Amino acid sequence: MTGPITFPAPGRIPYPGGCVLEPAPYALDWLLRWSADVTVEDRVYPQTPVVPLLQALLRDPAAHGITQADAEDARDRFLALAGPALEAEGGCTEWLARELRGA
Repeated sequence: MTGPITFPAPGRIPYPGGCVLEPAPYALDWLLRWSADVTVEDRVYPQTPVVPLLQALLRDPAAHGITQADAEDARDRFLALAGPALEAEGGCTEWLARELRGA
């Protein structure tokens, strides 16, 4: 949690199991909807969905008082923190990266 954009690492993905859900797509969906307290500069976004906020930061960093490099660093940190959780369920970090590309 460094830089002007901070958020915690996602915890273990609570895969419920069962015959209907595949673990990897479930994990991706869970991470795309995962909410946490995010701070951007001095503004706190309590329990906000992290991926949509990162997408907004990447689209227009100046509107949030940050640089493009700050937004990209936050994206890279999210991928480093969330990617292993997704891969543990049989997914691929690239799936998350795709969601944050061209935001």
